Amino acid sequence: MDDALRLLDLLAGGASGEQLAEAGAANPDLGKATELALRISATLSAHRRREAELTALFDTASDLARLHDPDAVLRSIVRRARTLLGADVSYLSMNDEAAGRTYMRVTDGCVSQLFKEVVLGMGEGIGGLVAQTARPYASPDYFRDHRFRHTKPIDDAVRDEGLAAILGVPLSLGGGEVIGVLYASDRTAREFTPDEVALLSSLADHAAIALDNARLLDEISSHSAAMHRAEEAHDLLMDLVLRGGDAPDVAAAVADVLHGAIGLFDTDSVELARAGAPVPAPPADAVSASRSTGRSVAREGMWVCAVQAGPEPLGSIVLAGRPELHDADRRLFERAAVVTALLLMLRRSVAKAEDEVRGELLTDLLTAPERNPGALLVRASRLGVDLNEPHVVLVAHTETVSRGRLAMAASRHAALAGSHADEVVLLAPSDDPAALAARLAAELRSVVDGPVTVGGAGPARGPQAIADAHGEAVRCLRALLALGRVGEGASADGLGFLGVLLGDRADLDGFVRRALGPVLDYDARRGTELVRTLDAYFAAGAQLNKAKEALHVHVNTVVQRLERVASLLGEDWQSPPRALEIQLALRVHRLEGAGGR
Repeated sequence: MDDALRLLDLLAGGASGEQLAEAGAANPDLGKATELALRISATLSAHRRREAELTALFDTASDLARLHDPDAVLRSIVRRARTLLGADVSYLSMNDEAAGRTYMRVTDGCVSQLFKEVVLGMGEGIGGLVAQTARPYASPDYFRDHRFRHTKPIDDAVRDEGLAAILGVPLSLGGGEVIGVLYASDRTAREFTPDEVALLSSLADHAAIALDNARLLDEISSHSAAMHRAEEAHDLLMDLVLRGGDAPDVAAAVADVLHGAIGLFDTDSVELARAGAPVPAPPADAVSASRSTGRSVAREGMWVCAVQAGPEPLGSIVLAGRPELHDADRRLFERAAVVTALLLMLRRSVAKAEDEVRGELLTDLLTAPERNPGALLVRASRLGVDLNEPHVVLVAHTETVSRGRLAMAASRHAALAGSHADEVVLLAPSDDPAALAARLAAELRSVVDGPVTVGGAGPARGPQAIADAHGEAVRCLRALLALGRVGEGASADGLGFLGVLLGDRADLDGFVRRALGPVLDYDARRGTELVRTLDAYFAAGAQLNKAKEALHVHVNTVVQRLERVASLLGEDWQSPPRALEIQLALRVHRLEGAGGR
């Protein structure tokens, strides 16, 4: 017990994985506890790392939104780049087209004077390759990499600084013009991940916009009013992002500045947000052209600009109602695409972290509710979910899109949502699973452009009851699919007698009341024999003559009684589905000896 407490104390104190493993090794009986402690420690470390990256990115955007002096902008860029990637050294080189050379402008973490003063010929080294292709380039081991042009001055400077791994991303202006390269490097071999490349590229794109602003303000005095407007609009957009604004806020701000209708779309041309009149999805060739040139393009009376972080496509932004755009407004529109890219990157990082936490909770809740129900309640509470309140469990299925896409579309309807056992599972606060399942099936159909079938169960309170309700919802979904009711949503109660057979808590009395209630009540009030007549009628194969013999009454009496049944149960009471339910209810009623209820 003491060793277990020490393990928990180390975990609470933020101990490293090595410390936890060492503590667990002291007592082999704690093998499972040690394994769980290491998993929790790794998850917490990953969340802290994502939080640090988001904080650094927000700080960078805040600095760039406030700084207008080019040198101050560049120092901020390089310092943040080093912090963002946890690199040993970061630096920025600028191209001098007139002199045909590239020179080091700003460094951070650099100790070699030779490296700070190195001058590169155009097209030399990693920077030359990045500038020529206008694409990021990562070398895990500089001196072993022969995919670019090595020169003695550059190699000597890199060797003097002691660098090994180097990542370079372009600072690009519209039209594919590369004005410089932003680098992050380590003194040991290192593989840079796609996420690191995308984050550094996003920062470099934003930096290029800031430098372009400064250059335009210096070079084009005749356009000072237009540039001032662009600067204010850019600051407004950045302020929206920094204050937690979302895609609809950015779309509304851009539409207001450019006096047109704005639509934001993801990579599948699905609308994320819009402002103003409806905007059609962008033509694929227009998005492709914008992505390759780095500029907005005109198509079919509207303007289209790709939204991307470095080489990674994130979507597009479309402006309608402005067939002609002056250069200042066109650049402002393109700046909006850069801000949108930053917004989507931030939103994706936050959503990824939250989805992982919610997905882990949902998995534990459905697979091991009895292991530690108290801990499950606490974890859910941290996410704003009170599992002691009534919740319904919904299981959704579609053949149109992937489970991940369906879960994303359904998540706004639920407290918890995620993929589990090859289906999408949702937990939503409600006490009416049938109504919620039907509504969800209808709403998701338009989102994923295809039928979505939803089985529901509940309401349930507490981890174990929720896990049990999940099993019932799965059976309900399978029944819907087996019955050919694709695209519908229902609960076990909504399946009639099938719900009785499927449900874990079969309400036989409730089923009998739903099927025969008016007839039972009529017999009880009037002393009639409508229930007995129904029994005889179905036993006789729905033949009136045989039924009247079993009842020992005239055939007209049977007809009159059945007409009364129709008035009580509805004219469709003899349709195959209703007749089957009524016969089953009669059988249950007879077996229970319910008599004239």
